[in-house]
Amino acid sequence: MPIARAGGLSGEGGAPPLVALFTATSAFCVTGLTIVDTPTYWSPFGHVVLLLLAQIGGIGIMTGATLIGLLVTRQLRLKSQLMAQSEMKRLDLGDIRNVLKLVLRVTLVTEAILAIWLALRFWHYGLPLGEALWHGLFHSVMAYVNAGFSTLPGGLAAHRADWLLAIPLMIGVIMGGVGFPVLLELHREWRKPAGWSIHTKLTLWGSLGLTLIGMAAVLLFEWGNPATLGGAGLSEKLLGGLFHSVMTRSGGFSLHDPGAMGPDTLLISSGLMLIGGGSASTAGGIRITTFLLLGFVVLSEIRGDKDSVAFRRRICPDVQRQAVAVALTAVGVVSLALLVLASFVKAPVERIMFEVISAFATAGLSTGLTAQMPPAGQMIIILVMYVGRVGIISLAAILAVPSRYSPIRYPEEKPIVG
Repeated sequence: MPIARAGGLSGEGGAPPLVALFTATSAFCVTGLTIVDTPTYWSPFGHVVLLLLAQIGGIGIMTGATLIGLLVTRQLRLKSQLMAQSEMKRLDLGDIRNVLKLVLRVTLVTEAILAIWLALRFWHYGLPLGEALWHGLFHSVMAYVNAGFSTLPGGLAAHRADWLLAIPLMIGVIMGGVGFPVLLELHREWRKPAGWSIHTKLTLWGSLGLTLIGMAAVLLFEWGNPATLGGAGLSEKLLGGLFHSVMTRSGGFSLHDPGAMGPDTLLISSGLMLIGGGSASTAGGIRITTFLLLGFVVLSEIRGDKDSVAFRRRICPDVQRQAVAVALTAVGVVSLALLVLASFVKAPVERIMFEVISAFATAGLSTGLTAQMPPAGQMIIILVMYVGRVGIISLAAILAVPSRYSPIRYPEEKPIVG
């Protein structure tokens, strides 16, 4: 609609269909990738549309994933009382409306607190109170739903040394990225970490470990890069490394241009984005639990153990197969998109891979290559965003359905592996 574009009512008209489709998909899938400059291309009405799309998409994804987990958990409990307790063990299984209310309450309260914090910070920089409130609200929502859109001219680059502005954004991304089941369990049993479910332990410890690894890698590879951290002081370097590592969990904001980062940083960032955040969250990727479960499976094979064990709990074989299926599907989708794009997009492979994984993992970080792609390339990115956002949740739900019983069992044989 012309009203959604800056200058659209004065003769420029509305956005081209591809731009509108790309932006709407990116917002609703809470990705954050753009092919136009968000602050200048869209009007205030367009910014409100982006905000509503991201908010509805984020709440819908979190609620839908949580309800799927509830249904799966109920089926597993009825099937077997000996099954290991799942991450949904303390949610009310009898009332879907209660789940929706809980998600809405946590989302709105968190976003309101972050919005006030950010608005005060923008006001400190001299923005009028009304404008500061709007920017605070917009960025708080985008942080919590892990979308990464920004209405600030030039993004956050002008505030790359401001810890007080970066901290609420990182808090929002982390809270939205760990998942609602983890937040609920922490709220109810934060004093009893020994009793946390294996899902919560994997998500929290995995997030912490990957964040520290990512921060260390960014500092190592970008310490002397004059286009990013090279000319910064120690405090700004530490903030830049931490912020970028947190945003690879699916946040999408950036203090430094990813396009100016070296290929080694892009590769480690691509790996972190592909892993993504927690299950039943607004983050994307294959999920931290999937990645760590596969790690425990590999470790058990190396040790020669019959059972895969994590935190003194055996990992169900069905869950192991689900993790393998999700990971291989993700690698297949990313590889196929990378192969197709590399055939006609003239750019280094690591930059193309960065864009593809960012789209699939709904991370939103970009080197600027997506905006330079021809329409066919941008359509592929749209499909990858949609598959990455909807496909993984759907696949996980399908795989979690109890397997059917077959009266026929074929003879067993062990092919050579490796």
